[in-house]
Amino acid sequence: MSNSLLNSTDTGLEVLNLRDNATFADRRLHTRDVALQAEGMQRLARAFVERPDTILQELVSAAVELCGADSAGISIEKEGGSDTEFYHWVATAGQYSGFLNAVLPRYPSACGLCLERGQAQHFRVGQRFFDILGVNAPLVTDGILLPWQVDETRGTIFVMAHGRNEAFDGEDARMMQLLADFAAMGFRQQRQQKELMEKERAAAAAAMANELAHKINNPLQALTNQLYLASESDSKLAEEMSGDMSKLSALVKELLALPFVTKSTKM
Repeated sequence: MSNSLLNSTDTGLEVLNLRDNATFADRRLHTRDVALQAEGMQRLARAFVERPDTILQELVSAAVELCGADSAGISIEKEGGSDTEFYHWVATAGQYSGFLNAVLPRYPSACGLCLERGQAQHFRVGQRFFDILGVNAPLVTDGILLPWQVDETRGTIFVMAHGRNEAFDGEDARMMQLLADFAAMGFRQQRQQKELMEKERAAAAAAMANELAHKINNPLQALTNQLYLASESDSKLAEEMSGDMSKLSALVKELLALPFVTKSTKM
């Protein structure tokens, strides 16, 4: 879809390449607090090591604080998403905190245009956009939106102001680029952690199945012997039992055939 459609009054969205926006480049709004930035980066680094499951939320909280934003968020293209449910907001902070886990359509979307262009964007969101979605939310009077990607997964990170027409400048854009890189690393780390946990759960399940099979196998052998003895005196009863016993025996063989992963070999 054309950029002109997204930037028209029909959608309520204005999305412009930040690099080509001379008006934005001329802004000089803030004096950077180096100590505050260092403290924010330290918290993010600590989250990577100690609380990797919280890193995306830590990122949007840091974006609000370090850029003086009213809201911040991270969106991800939903795997297998439809046109009506495509962008998943996986982290939010500030006035938009209540939109955590919101799912937005493929179009109209500032996120979609940002990913299409592959560059930082300056954006605003008017009432028309929220009317289209049927959502009540503060207007976005100033915002910065950046893309990030991990393998085939793409997403965006953004900061927003809800009343100030000039809330961000070039320093904020540079900080957001750093946070976008953090977002990509954070998502990758979360995904790897999830995969590792799934492998560990699979290994634990296989170990339990193996143990259960061994516990069943001994009484099963005894029952098999009893069935053999019963067949000599009551062939009808033995015939009725043999079908169930065969099924149980086959199940035990399947359990014993599962790969058994020990702690020393699962890494």
